[in-house]
Amino acid sequence: MKKKKQFLIKIGKRLLGFVGAMFLLSVIVFYFARLAPGDPLQSFYGDAVESMTVEEQDAARIRLGLDGPIHVQYVRWLQNAFQGDFGLSLKYKTPAMSVVEPLISNTLILGGTAYILVFLLAILLAMFCARFEDTWIDRVICKVGTAAYYIPPFWLGVVLVLVFSINLHILPSSGAYDIGKANDIGNRIRHMILPLIVMILSHLWYYAYMIRNKLLDEVRKDYVLLARMKGIRKNQILWFHCLRNVAPTIVSIMAISIPHVLSGTYIAEAVFNYPGLGALSVESAKYHDYNLLMLLVLITGVLVITSSIIAQFVNEAIDPRMKGAEVASWK
Repeated sequence: MKKKKQFLIKIGKRLLGFVGAMFLLSVIVFYFARLAPGDPLQSFYGDAVESMTVEEQDAARIRLGLDGPIHVQYVRWLQNAFQGDFGLSLKYKTPAMSVVEPLISNTLILGGTAYILVFLLAILLAMFCARFEDTWIDRVICKVGTAAYYIPPFWLGVVLVLVFSINLHILPSSGAYDIGKANDIGNRIRHMILPLIVMILSHLWYYAYMIRNKLLDEVRKDYVLLARMKGIRKNQILWFHCLRNVAPTIVSIMAISIPHVLSGTYIAEAVFNYPGLGALSVESAKYHDYNLLMLLVLITGVLVITSSIIAQFVNEAIDPRMKGAEVASWK
């Protein structure tokens, strides 16, 4: 009964933290977006706004909910958001949610695939380097990986397009699929190859190096020396003991990495003109499309904060020592 009560209290704290973080994020973005220079009426009416009288512009702001002090606008927006109404996209002149919905899957598929591949390859690469620590192959991988990490993703994307799309005509340079082939999985995969290469090369060594160092710290512990003395093979120790013990750290790294990988997804979308939330975020900020920008920020915030909460629970499941850490620190 006591454990159940502690668990419910912990869930309650996490939910309160989640709500507080989302509220603070919405307030900051709402205020900064409206304090930025530029007229949102330009996005909705285009050049026609220049021929409008002051009275017509004021009436237009009232219709679009852009009248009154910023805090009044925020309260109005928050009330509508709780009812599932995120407002009208000023640029597309349709509900903001209807603009975002077709593109969410593109970003989730591209970013999710890159996320999985990055950490699968990072763990394998880290295990390989730990297995052959301080050999010539380990040193070469470290140097090549460090050099690859510092290559700007934008420049790398341009080079890949030049080689594989323009010169060799092997892979498409833009879009999520060819016209009329939205349901063709093979065609979608071909369009994802170049963005995935950029995202993997931009993130792989950064995480592989961290995991490698944690593994090297682990292999120097006494239980590893004892296992070696008993004749257990090094590969077996690495895979079945060291990797398990550093798993909570890997999960924490994976949780922290989501904003990093998500930003990489947005960059890849911009480089390859891949229709997704990244390109849409840049566009909404550029055209002062407040409602669309707020919705995109909330979606990103939910992904980041939720992943962090889930990662904490996974950490506690993997390493039971972490469950009482918060309580013990107050004793």
